[in-house]
Amino acid sequence: MKIHQQLATIHARAFTTARPWKAEEFKVLLKSPHCFVSVDSHETISAFALGRVIADEAELLTLATDPALRRRGHARKCLYQFEKAAKNAGAATAFLEVAEDNTAAITLYQNAGYHIVARRTAYYNRKQGAAIDALVMRRNFVE
Repeated sequence: MKIHQQLATIHARAFTTARPWKAEEFKVLLKSPHCFVSVDSHETISAFALGRVIADEAELLTLATDPALRRRGHARKCLYQFEKAAKNAGAATAFLEVAEDNTAAITLYQNAGYHIVARRTAYYNRKQGAAIDALVMRRNFVE
């Protein structure tokens, strides 16, 4: 199975309350010279972080862990790899968006040094229920 298909499979398992990204979306993103993926894998991919760097800013586009493998440090490892790759590409700052009800992800990001800098009202549509706000978080790599 090609990498974009593997990423889509994990994304679909991990994101059950919102529309997961399709394999074709990952394929298009991975063709960009600005985008990169960090994976944590053993026999198959356990988790991944997809990011991009433009000028001196990095954006974490998505981070997903197979739900059967959560709470084992896979996401933390992918986030670290994302940050390392972003710094190597010249990023001084990283941004991400996270649903305000995703407390596990918010905790992961805060523990990694990210801080909430903005809110996007009703940003994430849910299959059932009202839309959820997105928290915009930032981490400076250069102090």
